[in-house]
Amino acid sequence: MSEAPESPQAESPATSRRTLLCGAAAVLAAGGGTLAVAGCSSSSSGSSGTPAAKTPVDVGPASAVPVGGGTVYRDKKIVVTQPAEGQYKAFSAKCTHAGCIVDQVKNQKIQCPCHGSMFGITDGAVLDGPAPTPLPEYTVAVEGGNLKVTPS
Repeated sequence: MSEAPESPQAESPATSRRTLLCGAAAVLAAGGGTLAVAGCSSSSSGSSGTPAAKTPVDVGPASAVPVGGGTVYRDKKIVVTQPAEGQYKAFSAKCTHAGCIVDQVKNQKIQCPCHGSMFGITDGAVLDGPAPTPLPEYTVAVEGGNLKVTPS
């Protein structure tokens, strides 16, 4: 008496639903289609350290941001500047070169300590490389004397 051959499915590991969905998303993206699939990341941290999209973040008192300068909120990965009295600008504090967090605003420039990139306090534009692109700009408002920053 002969035994029935094993099915091909028994030879390969089971494909998880996540793997299947992520693979389908990759195929669609490669073909020019778009599909948003949550949970494809292999990271389990659950937090990127950046403000959640469209959720205002209270960074503190507007009085903490000097005119002609700025303040880096390292833990929130946000930098807020005040180019002119009462005019506030907010940007991602993550340098577009290597992802370092900018560390200061000095001489009207947002400065990155890692490789010397510098950005403008009015628009986040690259003033000195190697950063390839400007800092992403966020929306900022003053509410009750505090700064509320919302990613754009």
